Amino acid sequence: MSKNINKEFGLTVKKNENFSEWYSQVIEKAGLADYISAKGFIIVRPYGYAIWELIKEYLDKKFKETGHVNGFLPCLIPEGLLNKEEKHFRGFNPEVFWVTSSGDTPLAERLALRPTSEALLYSIFPKWISSYRDLPLRINFWNTALRAEIKSTKPFIRNSEFLWQEGHTAHIDNEGAKEQVIKILSIYKQFIENVLLIPTISGFKSNKEKFVGADYTTTLEGMMPDGKALQLGTSHNLGRNFSQPFEIKFLNSNNKEEFVWQTSWGISWRLIGALIMVHGDDKGLILPPVVAPIQIIIIPIYKDQNQELVKKHANSLKNQLSDLGYRVFVDERDEFTAGWKYNEWEMKGVPIRINIGQRDIEKNTIEIVRRDNRQKKLIPLNTVSAEIKETFKMLESDLYKNALRFLQDMTHLVENINDFKLLLDKGRGGFLVTNWCGNEDCEERIKEDTGADIRVLPFDIHDLPIKIGNGAAFLTLRQCVYCRQESNQIAVFARAY
Repeated sequence: MSKNINKEFGLTVKKNENFSEWYSQVIEKAGLADYISAKGFIIVRPYGYAIWELIKEYLDKKFKETGHVNGFLPCLIPEGLLNKEEKHFRGFNPEVFWVTSSGDTPLAERLALRPTSEALLYSIFPKWISSYRDLPLRINFWNTALRAEIKSTKPFIRNSEFLWQEGHTAHIDNEGAKEQVIKILSIYKQFIENVLLIPTISGFKSNKEKFVGADYTTTLEGMMPDGKALQLGTSHNLGRNFSQPFEIKFLNSNNKEEFVWQTSWGISWRLIGALIMVHGDDKGLILPPVVAPIQIIIIPIYKDQNQELVKKHANSLKNQLSDLGYRVFVDERDEFTAGWKYNEWEMKGVPIRINIGQRDIEKNTIEIVRRDNRQKKLIPLNTVSAEIKETFKMLESDLYKNALRFLQDMTHLVENINDFKLLLDKGRGGFLVTNWCGNEDCEERIKEDTGADIRVLPFDIHDLPIKIGNGAAFLTLRQCVYCRQESNQIAVFARAY
């Protein structure tokens, strides 16, 4: 990216012409994050962090409503703990940062900067769990994780250090674990689709792509404008794969000792990256109202002689809207023109702009402008509460409909490997829905040949964003897209971040 990017306020590239550069410019010019010299690390600026805080606030409330409590975990893990579940650790080993000394003194045991927390947390669970009365145990953490992403980094999407949420539970039986997995995935799906307004495809990961150490992984996958998939949230059934090596046992109601059944689940600030990509346009960000740090920006328009009066009315309106629970800001800066302010707040994605000037005061009106489609509406001041509520509702509906329409356009039924390759190489990418034999060898060969992997094995084909009718007849033929052997699974492939 050019070091002189801030010399021009607006975006210098269009989203559909240079998506990667567009994304980088939005992050910097909207004031979300900045880069440091260490590859893969970013500084999140207050505006970007405020979005994360709103995501955290919403989900944290949902978790607590379902019986989860928050804790804190250190970021260093002794190597010996990681080796207790060798298969799990092997999956993360290439990404681990190691601490090998304290000052100039070598450590007796290497310490890993936490890539994930299962080994660290589960080494303590035996101290917390002794009886069935201690179960279910439901605990959640808001923290950072560190993974050595140094080859292909992208802010908020793929970083060496990132903010995330990870939950962990322990249960008496597998039924309790299964229910937990689906409950959390449902919370994620409701949030991502109804609040972030990003439609998803839900289902299982393949055995090859599941979380290392899990019996199975459930996932929510989104489609980005460049035709690549993005994993938005996962929920894992860990079975007894960790409770046995870490000896997490309990006495059941018959006073017999058993191993617990476990789950883990998480989302990260990757959701911010998805928001930028899915909803942004050539003017910058477009933020859904619930996660917008500023939901309404008020621009007073005045000349010197009426400056005081207009600002007074603008702040009175701000107080009125703030009392209704909205996050409102009045831009009173005299050194910038109204037009310059319009562009700045459009860049930051504020959902609604209100313009108010001397003429509006005299007529007892205000002008409301939607960020997504820039539609303007002149309304009586005494109807502002109802109009704002309705405008937010329409904006949310339109953002989701537009994103869903795009997802539908980017989801294709594919019958054979030639069409599969053609769509990826000469088309726009997207989700490719097809038959798969269930053989991991075919899965790996498709990945090698096309760069696409299985993103999700859908819970229900009828929930996919495609029309299942005559055009999907081949899906009933049960013939693998690659080897043409008998197929027992519908799979959704894509190239991905």
